[in-house]
Amino acid sequence: MKHFLTILSHEVRMLIVSPNTYIAGVAFLSLMGFIFTGILEEYSKAARDVSPASAFFELYWLPVFIMVPLLTAKCLADERRLGTIETLLTTPVTTGEVVLGKYAAAYLVYLAFWGSTAGLFYILKRFAGDAHLIDPGPIVGGYLFVAVSGLLFVAIGVFTSSLSRSQSVAGILSFTMLVALIFGGRYLGSASWLDREALSPLKSAVEYAQVSQHYLDFTRGVVDTRELLFYISGTVLALIFSILSVEAKLLHS
Repeated sequence: MKHFLTILSHEVRMLIVSPNTYIAGVAFLSLMGFIFTGILEEYSKAARDVSPASAFFELYWLPVFIMVPLLTAKCLADERRLGTIETLLTTPVTTGEVVLGKYAAAYLVYLAFWGSTAGLFYILKRFAGDAHLIDPGPIVGGYLFVAVSGLLFVAIGVFTSSLSRSQSVAGILSFTMLVALIFGGRYLGSASWLDREALSPLKSAVEYAQVSQHYLDFTRGVVDTRELLFYISGTVLALIFSILSVEAKLLHS
């Protein structure tokens, strides 16, 4: 993995100059600023049982659906479309180094975007007269959930990018898989037909993969090692499939 850092630094530079990154950044900050303003307006009208941070991170899925496809759709799909992936792999680098370098770069930018929202809470703390609006527990838990879940979300984006030469197709596939993971699990978890005794193993698996429940646990200060294992193992599998997909495409090209 001696070339990993070289690829990582190159990919970070490419993301910094990519229009997709700025589109994702503007869309993300505009959306999160709008959401944060709306939350504060609601709290100014009447007191709420939960902190603004809990309400803010509850909508984590909205920016995920926008950011992840924009950050990852190009990483492997464009390399295959332009034919540069073959040239890159003729150098002393492995497919794993290429995939991991591109993944790490996208993940770092993903974290940077979310990290920029800390300014919203700083402004709230600086100008709000009510100290109860700033509860450090949900804030820390929310950012921890974002960091952990982002490992899998970005890995899914990289995987879908490895499946196609088209950025558009990769972005649509990424969006679809993220929706299925986040909302599909929630739908299946409430499905009555899973209550049958014969389907209890499947119901347990669906409950284990409930991303929304994981968010609630993190913001309440409950960090379950099983949930960490879910995201880490899912990330590893997605990256392995990405590497295998790139190598399979190269063999058939």
